Amino acid sequence: MPGTRGPVPVPVQNGDRDLTLQILEAVDENASVKTSETFPNASQTEVKAALDRLASRQMIEYETDDSEEVVLTGEGQQIVDEGSHEFKVWDAVRKAGRMSLKDQALATPSAKVGQGNAFKLKWIKKDGDSLIPLTDSVTDTTREVLQYVAEHRALQNPRDLKDLRKRTLVTTQKIITYDARKGPRWARDIPVEVTDLTADMLADGSWKTANFKPYNFKALGEQSQGVGALHPLNKVREEFRKIFFNLGFTEMPTGRFVDTGFWNFDALFVPQQHPARDMQDTFYVSDPPEAGPPGPDPEADAALNAMEEEDRDEEDSDPPTRPTQQPTKHLDYAQYYANVRATHQDGAFGSIGYRYPYNDAEPRRLVLRTHTTAVSTYCLHRLAANPRPAKYFSIDRVFRNETVDATHLAEFHQVEGVIADYGLTLGGLQGFLRRFFKKMGLVGLKFKPAYNPYTEPSMEVFAYHRGLGKLVEIGNSGMFRPEMLLAMGLPEDLRVYGFGLSLERPTMIKYGVNNIRELLGHKVDLGFIEGNAAVRLDKA
Repeated sequence: MPGTRGPVPVPVQNGDRDLTLQILEAVDENASVKTSETFPNASQTEVKAALDRLASRQMIEYETDDSEEVVLTGEGQQIVDEGSHEFKVWDAVRKAGRMSLKDQALATPSAKVGQGNAFKLKWIKKDGDSLIPLTDSVTDTTREVLQYVAEHRALQNPRDLKDLRKRTLVTTQKIITYDARKGPRWARDIPVEVTDLTADMLADGSWKTANFKPYNFKALGEQSQGVGALHPLNKVREEFRKIFFNLGFTEMPTGRFVDTGFWNFDALFVPQQHPARDMQDTFYVSDPPEAGPPGPDPEADAALNAMEEEDRDEEDSDPPTRPTQQPTKHLDYAQYYANVRATHQDGAFGSIGYRYPYNDAEPRRLVLRTHTTAVSTYCLHRLAANPRPAKYFSIDRVFRNETVDATHLAEFHQVEGVIADYGLTLGGLQGFLRRFFKKMGLVGLKFKPAYNPYTEPSMEVFAYHRGLGKLVEIGNSGMFRPEMLLAMGLPEDLRVYGFGLSLERPTMIKYGVNNIRELLGHKVDLGFIEGNAAVRLDKA
């Protein structure tokens, strides 16, 4: 028997008819068929399988439409049925006329949430040890919004989504639907296609009338397995590294994701009450929760010594004309800690400081580093053993407890550079940044005055993103404060540029990515990674 390819039934759940035939009937009766409306009870997998069988025969054509819909959680549905927590608290107080704060009806978690919201909405107020209503009627806006969600699976105001998701009243789910229509080889019934030409068919002549399955000359063949592809972030990271090396920078060792509050905050003249040190902005380690006092890091020192030695070997000038990179005097970490403590609490080195009682427990707390400047601080303090012009850079991962959106992640990569030299000025920093980013193809930079606890003056750096149609911040920069440098033991006339930027945002600009979550994280499209050329040739 010759090989044939004929109808392949695709049953529908809770049905006894072939889904493939149902699709043919629907397409025959309508110019266009939306599967989500015509076959609401069929799963996306079953519909896709049936459509692919028909499309492979060119009997139909279809397009995919991806969308997100808003759905209620269990708590959200309860509010739709019974009213919001704040409404129920107000209603109970209104009916009672006066309700004691110790009433059992107010003891539940939902009642406590509702009580707080009712206070904010000025529906009730506290009178002694009781609650009394402030109005005879209210509009339960939360319930109305959720009723709209229940009916339309969407929000009238998309800006409400973030708040409702935070309150766990709604969630979103991805919806995939297909729009099917007749194809170039449309037929009401699925024809049987012959896949093999046999000797019997040649002998009896049946090959002349047989319906042969067409060859697909556009097939790409079997895809090679395990070839791999460079991620755009790795490509841009390597570009940055080459630029730094060509400019004479030495790479800093950044292997530790966990650091102490001292190196991450205190040594940078960040006050202990600064909002960046709050739990909502920084990830603190719970086990172990703290480390000892600041001290030398032998592994980092060995790595930095090796890198500096390698840089010296690659220098064209004779080694004796360049100061040695090895420390020439003892680094007193206890004195350094005392200097930092005094600068914060009482003021020192010409600064009045922050004048607050310094808490010695804060510098010991372990954090996921919020910036690689923690590493830069260690290297600059190490430079105090042999003060000299130096240039360091690092590119590595940092962590911040931020709300994830199109341009922010809680985990991202930071590119950082520091330049120590005599006679540095702010104009020199701007000129360096323009030259630096020009090598990356980013021109027309804009600078905006900014505030950083450890740099003064400070500037934010912006570049234009064509995809988003606006300027986006790509970095921060400034000149390190004397309170930070003099406490290390560096001389007064040695100044230091500091600049940092995310690796992700320049990559977004260069590769036309509008949402950072499509570049890093679980939403990354592997096709996007594999489809980018190994080498990108930019126009000069």
